[in-house]
Amino acid sequence: QVQPVESGGGLVQAGGSLRLSCAASGRTFNKYIIGWFRQAPGKERDFVAAISRSGSSTSYADSVKGRFTISRDNAKNTVALQMNNLKPEDTAVYYCAAGSLMVRIIGEYAYWGQGTQVTVSS
Repeated sequence: QVQPVESGGGLVQAGGSLRLSCAASGRTFNKYIIGWFRQAPGKERDFVAAISRSGSSTSYADSVKGRFTISRDNAKNTVALQMNNLKPEDTAVYYCAAGSLMVRIIGEYAYWGQGTQVTVSS
């Protein structure tokens, strides 16, 4: 079992950058796929990015491809989401989740963090 905890959210101007971090307790961290999702007010929770157990494979939503980078450090039980060239439409609560399959389906991720707010002003 693993419990993700997000950090690094905040307020940034359009064009700026933020780095989110997902720290997870438990010695089995490297057995999980880690995904980032986001939920804007009044909208459904959407897939953002995911990374394989070793970190050698990544997947991105089209809306963030080329701007966001996901990475992981299994020795430190952390996954990072580097977000560059942020846009107002990136404003949302960002969630880190752990699962067994590298998919974009929310239901395939069993463990979720509480989320961290990212606000991008225009």
